[in-house]
Amino acid sequence: MEPAEFKSFADSRRSTRSFKPDPLSPEVVEQILDGARLAPSWSNTRPYQLAIATGAQKERLVRLYESEFDRTVPVQRKQLGAAIRLALSGKLPDGDYNPLMKYPPALKARSNRVGAALYKHLGIARGDREARDAQARENFSGFGAPLLGFVFVHKGLMPFAALDAGLMLQTLFLTAKSHGVDSCALGSLAIWRRPVDAEFNVPSDYKLITGFALGYRSGAHVNDFQAERPAVELIPSRAGSSAS
Repeated sequence: MEPAEFKSFADSRRSTRSFKPDPLSPEVVEQILDGARLAPSWSNTRPYQLAIATGAQKERLVRLYESEFDRTVPVQRKQLGAAIRLALSGKLPDGDYNPLMKYPPALKARSNRVGAALYKHLGIARGDREARDAQARENFSGFGAPLLGFVFVHKGLMPFAALDAGLMLQTLFLTAKSHGVDSCALGSLAIWRRPVDAEFNVPSDYKLITGFALGYRSGAHVNDFQAERPAVELIPSRAGSSAS
């Protein structure tokens, strides 16, 4: 493959936010997973595991995740006493890591830019809470994808397990694209463990770090959105140093 061909292929993989309901064949899923094993890994430890849900199991997970999200809407809208009521219900987020953590200012600015660009593309006004909540809720249905995946990393090899999981997931996404299958990372699924634990026997040493969706993109307007892809930042050399 020529360099320009690879660049074009890699650029063709974009986050899909509306999928067709068409199922993926077991053979295609198997081939995608087989491609994911080609990713490099820290000392070849492969410190990650996947859980894959399709069909009725995926639908059950979607219902569980949507219920979790719906319970948090009053808190997100900062309604009086909502956080206390959620805590008393015993339904606070129980994820292993916190995707809702406060971002460092420089990185928060990037997140804000892509969020603002997406909502502008969708015609959702800044103050339209109903529309924003509805769009956010779509994350928990996997945007209608026929397959939901969950990535778990070994707690004993962090942060390298997270690095390896990222390498694996990008390889999985590119393999999927080579089969005409689209994808979207779903970090928001890591806010809760309860739904996944209701469906899978996850080893105690493994922690949920992200979810993802696979399927065939629909013709929905949202899929025309393209986030910016700025150049990789290079750290400058110290002043006065010279290259050898």
